[in-house]
Amino acid sequence: MRLLSIDWRSLILYRKSLYLLLPPPPALLFSCHNWQEELYSQKDRPATGGDVSAPAAEKMARDALAAAADAQAALKKKTAAARSWILFDSSGEGTILDADKYAIMHRVQIHARDLRILDPLLSYPSTILGRERAIVLNLEHIKAIITADEVLLRDPTEENVIPIVEELRRRLRSDNVINQAHGEGRENINGQHDLDGVEEDESPFEFRALEVALEAICSYLDARTTELETAAYPALDELTSKISSRNLDRVRKLKSAMTRLTARVQKVRDELEQLLDDDDDMADLYLTRKLAGASSPVSGSGVPNWLPGSPTIGSKISRASRASAATIHGNENDVEELEMLLEAYFMQIDGTLNKLATLREYIDDTEDYINIQLDNHRNQLIQLELFLSSGTVCLSLYALVAGIFGMNIPYSWNDNHGYVFKWVVGISGLVSGFLFVFIIAYARHKGLVGS
Repeated sequence: MRLLSIDWRSLILYRKSLYLLLPPPPALLFSCHNWQEELYSQKDRPATGGDVSAPAAEKMARDALAAAADAQAALKKKTAAARSWILFDSSGEGTILDADKYAIMHRVQIHARDLRILDPLLSYPSTILGRERAIVLNLEHIKAIITADEVLLRDPTEENVIPIVEELRRRLRSDNVINQAHGEGRENINGQHDLDGVEEDESPFEFRALEVALEAICSYLDARTTELETAAYPALDELTSKISSRNLDRVRKLKSAMTRLTARVQKVRDELEQLLDDDDDMADLYLTRKLAGASSPVSGSGVPNWLPGSPTIGSKISRASRASAATIHGNENDVEELEMLLEAYFMQIDGTLNKLATLREYIDDTEDYINIQLDNHRNQLIQLELFLSSGTVCLSLYALVAGIFGMNIPYSWNDNHGYVFKWVVGISGLVSGFLFVFIIAYARHKGLVGS
């Protein structure tokens, strides 16, 4: 039997490349092209009993080339998604970065474990982490890294992230213009000393970027809550007026959406509450203060400028640098500015959660009302069943008398007594009627039947 010359080692490498989403080796593509050329050259040869069918082998070659092309396309798509970042500096200028995760880690000096939180393929809860030189922010679709002078935002072309990109650009540019105007005015009037006072009074860059992210996520969740309320309240009112399968299914979907949205809002609220309860965590978010403390003569000699091996070590170094800075500036425990910022958005997200809680209570009240209606209908059916059962018993007695007198058995007292028929029918009907009335009266007396 004559087989085609195929490099089986290349095919094995091809199978491995499919599992690992790696580009197929050039030897494989070269082998597949040679295989296809050999197939075309053998097309017109007469096939013997032991030869491989040329059309079947040609189809196999086409499938191999198509699979290789799909693997390359999937790899390009995955690589493009992994490198989708936009960088904003303090002036609000945005730049698209073509960098992998190692370049991002080196740029902002964070650990791989922190960067993994921002991976869209992994499911992590809402998190705000303070590191030595960066803030790792994961709030629903907002995945960002904030430093003392720049912001890295992931997936800037996503539909929900585009408004955040525009707001960051607008807010940072306007703040930069205002700060420059204030600085020039104070310098012209009072000199350099007043300029330093303005710079100390203004909000740090990381807080301005954090405020944009918190405002965006709170507004987004509040908008989703408003949309849910707009759709839920009319559906619930319609369900109370008419109980049908369509209305029940509609309310079921709305309740499922409300449960998922409540869980998302609760995660953001819990993260803000956890930050507000811990002053050390809030102090970790003061990147400008830590940077100023690290550049001072006292603390600069004690804190090395290197990437920590773990977030725990980084947190310890961060607190050590803050302690050194507190010796000079005396404001290491001053987190009032950040606390006021977080409290404002905590109240907003708490209000959104209260709206969802009110909606849940309304849904529960509607369910209770529907259950009461169903119980009422069930009781009416039970009463109807009682009436029918009582009537059936009475008619059964009447039929029993009629069956006894209707038997075809000869007996002497039945002769010449035709007038007895009317008495039997009348008395049997009256007895059955009185029995039915007695059963219904007894049931009402016991409270089994409503009046």
